[in-house]
Amino acid sequence: MPQSATDVAVAIPVRNEAALIGDCLRALALQQGMTRLQIVLLVNNSTDGTTDIVRAMQPTLPCRLHVVEHEFPQSQANAGHARRMAMTKAAMLLGPGGVLMTTDADSCVAPDWIEANLAALGAGADAVCGRAIIDPVDALRIPPALREDDEREVAYGARLDRIASLLDPSAEDPWPRHTEESGASIAVRREVFVAAGGVPPVTHGEDRALVDALRRVDARIRHDPAITVSVSGRLEGRAAGGMAETIRRRMVCQDLMLDDSLEPVVDRVRRIGARRLLRLAWMRSAGRHRVVRHLATELELSETQLDGWLAMPHFGASWALVSAASPVLARQLVPRSELSHQMQLAGEILGSLAGSHVPIQRTAR
Repeated sequence: MPQSATDVAVAIPVRNEAALIGDCLRALALQQGMTRLQIVLLVNNSTDGTTDIVRAMQPTLPCRLHVVEHEFPQSQANAGHARRMAMTKAAMLLGPGGVLMTTDADSCVAPDWIEANLAALGAGADAVCGRAIIDPVDALRIPPALREDDEREVAYGARLDRIASLLDPSAEDPWPRHTEESGASIAVRREVFVAAGGVPPVTHGEDRALVDALRRVDARIRHDPAITVSVSGRLEGRAAGGMAETIRRRMVCQDLMLDDSLEPVVDRVRRIGARRLLRLAWMRSAGRHRVVRHLATELELSETQLDGWLAMPHFGASWALVSAASPVLARQLVPRSELSHQMQLAGEILGSLAGSHVPIQRTAR
């Protein structure tokens, strides 16, 4: 997929970013070969002169810059509504085959950011999630103990994901991969973005919510470890529930529980096994009743209900309903005090899976 042949629009929500928006735009301006690049800045509820800085830079940028100013009412002045509007407006600029991307105003994308995302899409993905790396200078302001805690938490998440990749391999998202779904780096085909309904109307966590919406329409999502974005590690952020708030809270008192995307390893193994069986039943009508009967018992659901969900056109939507309804699959948080034990158990399971082979299942589209 040649860069110059693809319409790309990058959506960026911006609020009081006078200090960092220049670096963000300069990083995008360094992307090579992008003759059809457009950037949408949704400057919302800003009071620090961000718009003046952007307007002054506008004539110097080698791409089309659309500056949209919007004042949200207090009840909607949040990251979720801002990114939703920014991405919706950016999508409107794209024609068929266009690619919609988003990053944050305090981020600096890598020089090959657009090229790498287009390559992943060209290889068959519908959406691509990159990694957000805290600026190394900013990282020094974070206490070492907190950084070590985060590294152990990330390592545990990686072990859970490696187990998932072995028990339920994905042709669309093969190993190596990562588990981040950050608004600092998401790319998606315009048609798939529209089919998923765009960014869900949530106040925060809109990045994860968007990726979940893409899953429900069976989008092929790649978590590419080679795609990176440098993000600020500031302690005074702009978004409630964002990285800055998390860092600041943990500096005062470390969270007793790990991130809510994590769970005990035994629960993860059960979840992945159920997902694989359910996908097989969704893809194949032959023998479905036997699988439905087994899963209904295991997941404490009614056979009629489960059979109805399996008739849905998208497996992702079926799985979302099953995982939300089953009491057996209810998310259990991991106490930080149990992290070492869970890490050891995950390592033992990975050892037992070494050399095993599970056929890759492709979701029909």
